[in-house]
Amino acid sequence: MRCKLTALILWIVLSVVVLGTSKEIVFWHSYSTDSGEYKLLVEKIIPEFEKRHPDIKIIEMQVPYDEMRQRLITATAAAQFPDVMRMDIIWVPQFAEIGVLLAVDEAFPDDFARLKDDFFDGPLSTCHWKGHYYGLPLDTNTRVLLWNKKVFKEEGLTEPPKTMDEFIKYIKLLTKDLDGDGINDRWGYADSGLNPWHTIPWIYSMGGSILDPTNSKAEGYVNSPNSVNALRLFSQLYKEGYIADTVAGGGNIGTFEGYAEGVYAMTIGGPWSWPIIKGQYPDAEIHYALFPAGKGGSRSVVGGEDIVIFKSTRYPEEAWEFVKYMTSYEVQREFSKVGQVPILKSLLDDPAIKEHPFMGIYLEQLKTAVARSPHPGWNQISDILQKAWEDAVIGDVDPKEALDWAAEEMEAVLSEFK
Repeated sequence: MRCKLTALILWIVLSVVVLGTSKEIVFWHSYSTDSGEYKLLVEKIIPEFEKRHPDIKIIEMQVPYDEMRQRLITATAAAQFPDVMRMDIIWVPQFAEIGVLLAVDEAFPDDFARLKDDFFDGPLSTCHWKGHYYGLPLDTNTRVLLWNKKVFKEEGLTEPPKTMDEFIKYIKLLTKDLDGDGINDRWGYADSGLNPWHTIPWIYSMGGSILDPTNSKAEGYVNSPNSVNALRLFSQLYKEGYIADTVAGGGNIGTFEGYAEGVYAMTIGGPWSWPIIKGQYPDAEIHYALFPAGKGGSRSVVGGEDIVIFKSTRYPEEAWEFVKYMTSYEVQREFSKVGQVPILKSLLDDPAIKEHPFMGIYLEQLKTAVARSPHPGWNQISDILQKAWEDAVIGDVDPKEALDWAAEEMEAVLSEFK
């Protein structure tokens, strides 16, 4: 009896010691609790990390995306941040600018130098601000061309357009008044807006840009000849009826629905296009291709989240261990199985990726995809560019005039951060 009592006391003492030395890392994220991602995170990913690091406890806190920014603002006012966070890529420069994020290349230079070359350039660039990297890419996405093979076949086409010249030719060829009433029933191309998320593939594939490589100058970039040509071409195609009115908020059917039903011969979409289309049209064939290449090559836009460490953490080394784990090959591969696009080049050759119905084409597009200019003033810059495109595409403003105005407005925003 005495031996059992002694053993029990020893177990309690050891438990208290272990618990007392456990370092808690609070991790904020917005993985939907209804998603396979969240289930994977809490049932496998975090438990495996804690098994490997028994002295570290991960306290995961799910915050819906729509509430996350307000939560961050409140945390900033109270100076009460988590240790680690899955952060929208467009927020990273904003919070780096106010000095609350840890520069991981500075804090962990050897690890960072070893890891950085395996990340796709576009996603990695979203962590960069004023010479340092304030996190690592965690998950990413981009948009690729969806082409309707059945509609193409009807017009004698067997492959998607590879160049911008072919793209324009096909858009015009595939737009049709099918019933002869003088009104188009099918359009060559459709998208759902005119903000940079939608227009960056056109701008950069045609050799244009928004800001200079240092994200500090707009004049001569957003209104460069190539940027103007991209807007002028898009505006002409829309006004001549070849691009569906969905870009201006019109249209009787959504882009994915219209694609599945053959109303839109081509559209552009992220990896979520597959579950959305298949959910409504289980028998639909979905065919993907890289965005057509122009002067700038085949370029698209980068989306996703980064994983960051807050300066206020009491355990930077432990937080970094978790960050490295979340961006590791094995974890990224696990998340890819539930539809998350990984951020590592090394996964391009993984059999699971090659056999996936659509993941491979998105990883291929990510090789040249462009981030939405990582800058604290991005929201304002985005609004300015959207207005310029709307003025030219929907309104009657000349594209050069619209983008000259945009350059002037953007320079005013950029000057606030110099």
